[in-house]
Amino acid sequence: MTKTKVLIIAYYWPPAGGPGVQRWLKFTKYLPEFGIEPIVYVPSNPSYPIIDETLLEEVSDTITILKQPIKEPYKFAGILSKNKSKTISKGIIPKQKQQSLIDKLLLFVRGNFFIPDARINWVKPSVQYLDRYIYDYNIKIIITTGPPHSLHLIGLELQKRAGVRWIADFRDPWTTIGYHKQLKLTDLAKQKHQALEKEVLQTADQIIVTSEVTKTEFSYLTKKPISVITNGYDRNTVAIPPLDKKFTLAHIGSLLSQRNPEVLWQVLKELIEEHSDFAKDFELHFIGSVSEEVLESLKGYNLSAYVTNHSYVTHSKAVEFQKKSQVLLLIEIDSEETKCIIPGKLFEYMVSSRPILAIGPKDSDIERIIKETNTGSYFNYQDHETIKITLLNFYRAYQEGHLKSHAIGLQKYSRKALTESLTKLILWESY
Repeated sequence: MTKTKVLIIAYYWPPAGGPGVQRWLKFTKYLPEFGIEPIVYVPSNPSYPIIDETLLEEVSDTITILKQPIKEPYKFAGILSKNKSKTISKGIIPKQKQQSLIDKLLLFVRGNFFIPDARINWVKPSVQYLDRYIYDYNIKIIITTGPPHSLHLIGLELQKRAGVRWIADFRDPWTTIGYHKQLKLTDLAKQKHQALEKEVLQTADQIIVTSEVTKTEFSYLTKKPISVITNGYDRNTVAIPPLDKKFTLAHIGSLLSQRNPEVLWQVLKELIEEHSDFAKDFELHFIGSVSEEVLESLKGYNLSAYVTNHSYVTHSKAVEFQKKSQVLLLIEIDSEETKCIIPGKLFEYMVSSRPILAIGPKDSDIERIIKETNTGSYFNYQDHETIKITLLNFYRAYQEGHLKSHAIGLQKYSRKALTESLTKLILWESY
């Protein structure tokens, strides 16, 4: 049977590390099983803030991968401050009062001169290259995935030129994403972002989002069909390691300045002071980038001696930490804008058999999923006493040797099941 060709336009692709690469790496892994031939278009010389060479092993040899060069301002920003530009490209933005003059300048330039983002200069050459490729290889369907949301502008133009069916995949929101407020946008820049977002949403043939909250938000801006396909978990070959002997709390992924759960640090400080056995057994592990503000905050609560900072590790190593840690931490910024954010690691946490302790805004998508799957406990930033009681209960279960989660209904979040849902959208007009 002839497979349906689909051109997927992405920025993050192995050897890029971090959560942005996982979604379409996994979709392309399973799409051929459902009669889809994925053709992936990515930059040939990207400035990825995180590299994970091991992910190259997961790219199928049968996938066609197209590459074209990209010009990115982060390379030039490095002349001003290599560390600052790299940190900002990772999304770690210092709070206003801690920003240097260079911080403020880089944020202003990023927000107002590169709309919608720093990959905007890749749009025009990509359109020229792909317009010809679509014609030569008779491509009927394209998918753009963002952020970076400038990739949706490639889809916008290709739909006009080539008449292809266009699916726009939003891994995160656009104008309502948390860090937009920190980009020092002028009123004119804000209006341009909003106009581009509205044009994309009203022009794409199909919108895909990763959360119900984002679907509701976008439904006010467009009448086009919007489907929710979350991120998920995949089978992995990482052997199950022995559990940590200590009572370890592990946070895997970046911990940004705004994502600083002082309520948790206060609870841990109290438990250490009130329970000598807890103080003896407790360790706090960070696997990924951690902002200086978070580290300073921990120091203020006298927790530095309990912290081990592993920095960034490969994805397989991160999975190992997920399986051996006693409790997994998931922290989200306490704001209206972050209710729709579902970190990719949540789904890997859920299949680790380790209980999740999550803190974030009330009525978030994370809260709904954790409760629905019985994979942990979710709290708001005001829930000091209930966080303390839950952690103490986790600790007592650890002492008795039966601390684990009892998950239910996880199958629908498997990467293969999610790819089947994607296939139905791709083939909708083919039936």
